[in-house]
Amino acid sequence: MKPKILVIDDEKSLRFTFQRFLSDEGYEVDTAADYQEALLRIGQECYDVVFSDILLGDKTGIDVLRAIKEQIPLCPVIMVTGYPNIETASEALRLGAFDYISKPVVKKDLLQVARAAIKYRHVAEENERNRINLEAVFSSVGDGLIIVDQQGELQRANEAAQRIFQLDEEVLGQPYREALSNCSVRSCDLLQSTLETGRQGQLERIECDHSPNSRQVLTLLTSPLVNAVGEAIGAVLVTRDETRIDKLERSLRKRHNFHKMVGASNKMQELYCLLDDLADVPSTVLITGESGTGKELVAEALHKSGVRHNKPLVKVNCAALSDTLLESELFGHVRGSFTGAVKDRIGRFQKAEGGTIFLDEIGDISHKVQLRLLRVLQEREIERIGESMPTKVDIRIVAATNRNLAEMVRQGSFREDLYYRLKVITIPLPPLRERKDDIPLLVEHMIDKLNGTMGKEVTGISQEVAEFFQEYNWPGNIRELEHVMEYAFVRCRQPVVALGHLPEDLLATKDQNSDASPQVVEEDEVQSICKALEKTAWNKAKAARLLGIDRKTLYRKLAKYEIDA
Repeated sequence: MKPKILVIDDEKSLRFTFQRFLSDEGYEVDTAADYQEALLRIGQECYDVVFSDILLGDKTGIDVLRAIKEQIPLCPVIMVTGYPNIETASEALRLGAFDYISKPVVKKDLLQVARAAIKYRHVAEENERNRINLEAVFSSVGDGLIIVDQQGELQRANEAAQRIFQLDEEVLGQPYREALSNCSVRSCDLLQSTLETGRQGQLERIECDHSPNSRQVLTLLTSPLVNAVGEAIGAVLVTRDETRIDKLERSLRKRHNFHKMVGASNKMQELYCLLDDLADVPSTVLITGESGTGKELVAEALHKSGVRHNKPLVKVNCAALSDTLLESELFGHVRGSFTGAVKDRIGRFQKAEGGTIFLDEIGDISHKVQLRLLRVLQEREIERIGESMPTKVDIRIVAATNRNLAEMVRQGSFREDLYYRLKVITIPLPPLRERKDDIPLLVEHMIDKLNGTMGKEVTGISQEVAEFFQEYNWPGNIRELEHVMEYAFVRCRQPVVALGHLPEDLLATKDQNSDASPQVVEEDEVQSICKALEKTAWNKAKAARLLGIDRKTLYRKLAKYEIDA
């Protein structure tokens, strides 16, 4: 397809000369005698090059230049003047003219500048196509892309990067450390390293707090940007948000612990997933369960795994304080509001500002405190005792009880409206007897902990103790198991905890609940001895330690049961 050229000049002879020279060279040429005719031509056709005289009656070639740059930005415009001077040329070039030639026109010069302009147009169009394609890719890619120049100023950020890093358009042109001030320091250091060394860098799954609502897990990759001659001109930061994948992996992976909680049973896996879901939401949570099931640990896990983890976690045992003291502790008081109030004091709600308050044993609070607590849940504001001015508080409320609040509501001892405000989300904790699969993990955890605090080197519990722990119903739950293990550690002077090291009252329940005949007991003991010998490759000393008895006792039992070892 022939390149199309428009010639604009008020001299008919010059238009004819231009048209003949250019047509002979193979170009398709149109002409226009003035500004208005030129605009009409430009509106109808798309030209590859435009030649325009500087003087066009009441208009100028500069006016034509402005109009063409608005309608056909990539079209090169060459100014033609009979009186060339520096001011005219400078103004034309400043406004975007490709070049200028002077009258009288020399054919060789005309064709040379036409060829250069056509070549420029093709290159400009190719660059524009590339720019549009790159812009489309830059805008549509799911990963966050940030480009900085060699001086460290932020030049571009796509929509994904703006979303991930919480950026707006105003950050463009700022030093990247200022623009990414809410980002992990490691991200900025990675970018700086690439700018300084010209080498790629990568950080796998780092935790950041860009989002005001949740913890983010990001993978970052930095690469140098170089120009056509290989000179460094900046760097690009590619960010992949892997928060969702990380959450899915953690929910699918069977975890043996979550913060300070220990357990791998199905019930505990469900609990961990629920805590993951609740970590970043502000909803009030009610933790229910028997005494000793770990309600305080759940409250700690909720706080530490959420966006409020850098703020205070304030704990209040509602059952440990009298009515008046509890009010003062929770809401604070002003001086002189009651006997003993010698100075102003802020309460636990204000101390928990921005964080979490844990109200343990919530079922034990009086009706008066229930009413005041209801207002906190409804309005998120408190009034100190002796003060009428309400104070707004930004807190998450987590409550816990081992009592049946629904039954208390039916009996009239607990407000129904408060009950429903508290149980927005309920976390029921399973008793230990319903998750006995976790007992070996809990025992192992407690052994490690007690070895550290007591300076011992206990390696485990005997088979009899393990079986007894599985048979026992644990009315005191995990707290009871902790106390039993601590007692056993005090008594135990060998590597393995045996039945004789357990508390006597606990062992008494074994005797009371055992309906097995002496013959069955003996058969179980023979089986335990044989298992211990097999596990220790028939090493009697090791088998005795595993059983929690001394070697003499083991020899005696071997002889009694006629076990050939």
